[in-house]
Amino acid sequence: MTNNISKSVELFARAQNSIPGGVNSPVRAFKSVGGTPLFIQRAAGAYLHDVDGNRYIDYIASWGPMILGHAYAPVVKAIQKYAEYSTSYGAPTELEIEMAELIRSMTSNVDLIRMVSSGTEACMSAIRVARGYTQRNKILKFEGCYHGHADSFLVKAGSGVATFNIQTVPGVTAGVSADTLTCAYNDLDAVKHLAASHKGEIAAIIVEPVAGNMGCILPEPGFLEGIRKICNEEGIIFIFDEVMTGFRLAKGGAQEKLGIDADLVTYGKVIGAGMPVGAFGGKKEIMQVVAPLGSVYQAGTLSGNPIAMIAGYTLLSELNSNPSLYEELDQKTAYLKTGLEKELKEWGHPFVLNHFGSMLSIHFSENPVRDFASASAANNALFAKFFHAMLNRGIYLPPSAFEAWFLNNALTKKDLDKTITAARESLVEIMK
Repeated sequence: MTNNISKSVELFARAQNSIPGGVNSPVRAFKSVGGTPLFIQRAAGAYLHDVDGNRYIDYIASWGPMILGHAYAPVVKAIQKYAEYSTSYGAPTELEIEMAELIRSMTSNVDLIRMVSSGTEACMSAIRVARGYTQRNKILKFEGCYHGHADSFLVKAGSGVATFNIQTVPGVTAGVSADTLTCAYNDLDAVKHLAASHKGEIAAIIVEPVAGNMGCILPEPGFLEGIRKICNEEGIIFIFDEVMTGFRLAKGGAQEKLGIDADLVTYGKVIGAGMPVGAFGGKKEIMQVVAPLGSVYQAGTLSGNPIAMIAGYTLLSELNSNPSLYEELDQKTAYLKTGLEKELKEWGHPFVLNHFGSMLSIHFSENPVRDFASASAANNALFAKFFHAMLNRGIYLPPSAFEAWFLNNALTKKDLDKTITAARESLVEIMK
């Protein structure tokens, strides 16, 4: 089937007159897959509804946070109740304390936590804290890992930067680039080399413990453990960017799932149930450098916003009280993976299906996809065809081969079976 998207086409044309590229975040523009982006009117459970009246099974989940589905009733009711009190105070609330205490109870190794307004702000602030604590300037990040659009993170970044093949970002100074060291994800020898070459200069190593911004890329055995050892030996702050994995892979996120403690951890919109919010936290001795306790300054009028706090508190409380939800979600993802893998094998052309917890990605490649280079080397033009074939069958995938799929627990077996059937039909179509 082919959905009618006439109103989306009209809105996209209109949007380009007042918004750069017609979108407020680049990947939404469908540039890497072609065609016109869909304009969404509403969502409920596992489904998105566009302005033309089409319904889609959603595998983006607002890029991760809608773990229990869209418009989850307890979250909606909590937001409605607290909105009547006002949407912002610019003053402390008890909710902020309760939220911090809940996160601490669910996550190991977080003694103090500071709320901010986005994942980008959380990662940017964590780097500043690491520099302030260590009195060093350089950071090490991994090619294809995306930590938001702060200057340091746009050096060899993933996600939208990878999607648009932007190698050098104007506005990022040479000084910032010089202080940002990069190497391939899963290349522990390269990390060892850089740590030795810049001994006593590296403030932090930041990583997506399970990468989601070049597709779903798993850490190979020993990779993260090796970085932890290097950080211990060299006095480097180890930062887990859990904007995607936090509270999704497990109650304690990737730290719990992988059994590795970071020094600092960053979170994003999941702690606001999809509201614009983030946080950074970690060991007490490190977080004590943050103002007003210390001299590393970070502030925000909307930090700890009451609407975001009650939304996130409601969602995380449900996840905390019902750990079986994670088992259900993992089982659904495993079922989908098995079904997709069967169809891909019968299709008979090269593919890689990466999967971890409730995240997965498909790459049309003959070789394992383990880092940014191998993700880039895949047949991403073929992915664009697959994307549109799936979209025409009512399946909404991330509009880029460099993005992970995120499942939500509102998905039913019927939804998963429909997705598998759509994949079988789409694979046949794209080879015609």
